[in-house]
Amino acid sequence: MESVADALERLNRLAALPELVLLAERFAAAGYELSVVGGPVRDAFLGRPVSDLDLTTDARPDRILEIVGPIADAVWEIGREFGTIGTRFGHETIEITTYRSDAYDGSSRKPDVLFGDSLEADLTRRDFTINAMALRLPDAKHPKPRLVDPTGGVDDLLAFTLRTPSAPEVSFGDDPLRMLRAARFAAQLGFVLEPAALAAAQGMAERLAIVSAERIGAEIGKLMLAADPVAGIRLLVDSGAAAEVLPEVPALRLEIDEHARHKDVYEHSLIALGRAIELEKSRGHEPSLILRLAVLLHDIGKPATRLIEPGGVVTFHHHDVLGAKLAAQRLRALRFDNDTVKAVAELIRLHLRFFGYSGGAWTDSAVRRYVRDAGPLLEWLHILSRSDVTTRNRRKAEQLEFAYDDLEARIVALEEEEELAAIRPDLDGENIMRILGLTPGREVGEAYRFLLEERLEHGPLAPQDAEARLRAWWSARA
Repeated sequence: MESVADALERLNRLAALPELVLLAERFAAAGYELSVVGGPVRDAFLGRPVSDLDLTTDARPDRILEIVGPIADAVWEIGREFGTIGTRFGHETIEITTYRSDAYDGSSRKPDVLFGDSLEADLTRRDFTINAMALRLPDAKHPKPRLVDPTGGVDDLLAFTLRTPSAPEVSFGDDPLRMLRAARFAAQLGFVLEPAALAAAQGMAERLAIVSAERIGAEIGKLMLAADPVAGIRLLVDSGAAAEVLPEVPALRLEIDEHARHKDVYEHSLIALGRAIELEKSRGHEPSLILRLAVLLHDIGKPATRLIEPGGVVTFHHHDVLGAKLAAQRLRALRFDNDTVKAVAELIRLHLRFFGYSGGAWTDSAVRRYVRDAGPLLEWLHILSRSDVTTRNRRKAEQLEFAYDDLEARIVALEEEEELAAIRPDLDGENIMRILGLTPGREVGEAYRFLLEERLEHGPLAPQDAEARLRAWWSARA
């Protein structure tokens, strides 16, 4: 973060946004306070991009509607019972919420919504001090914007510290999801959870049972797409939260990686995740949730498949298959969408395929099958396979890197020759039925799969050659 003076200048520029100036004038004229609050203030202080704006006011929801209705391009009331009115000004989305002083009964993270009259009281009920700051917009009494920071958020920003405004046991007890939000902020901002809050989380992680799976999955998704998800995962594990929401990850700490005895599978997985993110950037990709989840979870089948062979050799036979199944189960439980679940599971199932290539050059047919099986996930499989090489043996690492360079080069060459991404049999279904005198049915599908195998094994065939092979196969089958 730059100097405090630079940060304050950014806050002044935030307050000068035309939409906020207009809203501040209208609320002040109606006799109400209005402040920018939470993430936008924090991000402006840090010099990060400010996205959707959150405002808070002492006006009740009905009065908010009366004030913004005539001037906003769009208004929606979906959060009205919680005091929130959504608005849109041009391309800017702004949510305006009445001050709150909620009460929690302990059995749910959903509070009894109580409206308040004090900005300071509203701020102290928030999750972390860095999100409990407000930029009070100008009104009749105060012609200039003012920073309101009742819980020391600026000091914690400067110290890169996550601290709860109230006692952490109270804060996490009110809303256990805040323990996951701490891990997400560690990943997004590089902040560290203060020791007292970490100790509280370690004793309260079981409270996450009252949080919905959708909310937990959403937080994990945001964490994984952050700048440094490794830091967030470490905090999830160290706080005990991972044991409640993603137990397969801390379970990896007890297993020894057969490729590198000097580190456990947990450390290997986090190193691999860091490498994948570096490759993701260097290869010009935006952050991929599918890739990052697959790398984090690619070895979760190891604990259940661990076997110590004679001589002390540790093996994890078929951990790729089991890992794919376990990952799918966990992601479905966290309500990830079906496409994400299937893609992550498929990458995990395929992640060992490359190591069969590293022992020697593959035939063209093997390369075709590798591309065919990966399908649209091929680029993510490239990155996952490369990231999985975390050995400190420099010679071995260089050999594996060279082998994968060679494999990718082979794929590019075959792609140019044969259009691998759109690989199809040399005869379509209509030609199959015409040649064999069939009508649509199971036998056409069998013939199609036979020709696809021929295409993968031998490359493109001339139509007459494909027909001859089809007739020979059909004759032998009959």
